[in-house]
Amino acid sequence: MSLGAARVDGEFLERALAVAQRAADAAQAVVVPRYRAQDFSVVTKSDLTPVTEADREAEAAIKRVLREAFPDHAFFGEEEGREGEGDFLWLIDPIDGTKAFVRGYPMFSTQIALMHRGELVLGVSDAPVYGERAWAVRGGGAYLREQGGASRALRVSQAHEFDAKTAISTGNLKSLAASPSRWNAYADLVRCVGRIRGYGDFLHYHLLARGAIDLVIESDLNILDIAPLVVIVREAGGAFTDLDGNAIGLDTRSALAGTPALHEHALTAFRPA
Repeated sequence: MSLGAARVDGEFLERALAVAQRAADAAQAVVVPRYRAQDFSVVTKSDLTPVTEADREAEAAIKRVLREAFPDHAFFGEEEGREGEGDFLWLIDPIDGTKAFVRGYPMFSTQIALMHRGELVLGVSDAPVYGERAWAVRGGGAYLREQGGASRALRVSQAHEFDAKTAISTGNLKSLAASPSRWNAYADLVRCVGRIRGYGDFLHYHLLARGAIDLVIESDLNILDIAPLVVIVREAGGAFTDLDGNAIGLDTRSALAGTPALHEHALTAFRPA
């Protein structure tokens, strides 16, 4: 019996997590040398985003590891799209933040998640040059290991009101800015909080999960950008939906993540009057 035929219980998820960690290691072995040497060519895809050989090679390396353990599972990769059908779907973004990778700064990561019948149940978010890896499985808590250090459990902050102590981070806000009501709601939040930052990509979700910031707002993304981060934030005690309050799924295009109280306050602010 393959691992993929097992029940989706804690034992299965821990075994699957070990495989996902090995897959992230395999991606590191591709990505880090390419980054250090800046040894790659860049092609612009049809959606005007860049892709390099490192993206494609890292995705292939991840899939080799996952397929060996889960030959019956399906895959959805940033570079090669959907492959296969079934209850289990691996979501893979080999280099989330390719623009950062290309420009030579370390705000990029490898994102690996497992979805079972539409529910995200496992996530690994690896930022090898930045120097940390976060992971979580459903019901098992969230953890982070910094380079050279031991792993530690993650927990969101206890922030429950927007005040001078609150910190918010944003990603791409283009479509939010195109909505006058939502842009005004965002401006109201900005006036209430102490710090506004734009850490972007994996980083602000890692910071949220460790309690260093309190809310993340993004209006332009896709599921591959955030799939493992959803599991990590939730297992750290946070709430994670899209900007309309919908559950995160394959068609998700926005994100609202934070402490449970601030997430609910923000949802109320962004709802049409």
